[in-house]
Amino acid sequence: MILKSVIAVMALGALSWIGLVAASPASESQGTVELTGSFDVAPSGRVGTNIGDEAPNIVMNNPKGEKMSLSDLRGSIVLIDFWASWCGPCRRENVNVVKAYEKYRKAKFKNADGFEIFSVSLDSKVSSWEAAIKKDGLKWDYHVSDLKKWQNEAAAMYGVSSIPMSFLLDENGIVVAKDLRGFELHRNIDQHVKSLR
Repeated sequence: MILKSVIAVMALGALSWIGLVAASPASESQGTVELTGSFDVAPSGRVGTNIGDEAPNIVMNNPKGEKMSLSDLRGSIVLIDFWASWCGPCRRENVNVVKAYEKYRKAKFKNADGFEIFSVSLDSKVSSWEAAIKKDGLKWDYHVSDLKKWQNEAAAMYGVSSIPMSFLLDENGIVVAKDLRGFELHRNIDQHVKSLR
């Protein structure tokens, strides 16, 4: 009986996955694959961090002490990336985040103006934070922190209890995916891409 239940659950999961994701043939001239399926997220009308919620605004200083606001990136696909210079898993995932930035920063999107990364550091020292940005090649403009480590206000607002942690926002600031690493980050951004340049 247990074996039949396990098989039934596995079959149901496989069928639902197949129904959700379907690839159409790629155009040889563009070299892209268009994903079709039920990827749209219906806005919930709430401000929060669940899928479908409008992401809360984050306003913090960059390493030079200048205020930066997440809401300034409306119109773009945005990856909010919570990390720290002292976090080994974060530093290893930075390699993938840099690849995503390089891949998508010049892409054309279906409904968005572009792609940006909004990095929120849980560091306490500007010098360590800046050194990690430089060493890991985090070339995007939006790096913020309040230098409060685990008491970081944005991390508390977003319910971040471990890092790395990420939230993907659509052009309207709606949370469309979260906790993306490795291939899942690219797969989720690909859903919004019209073409890679």
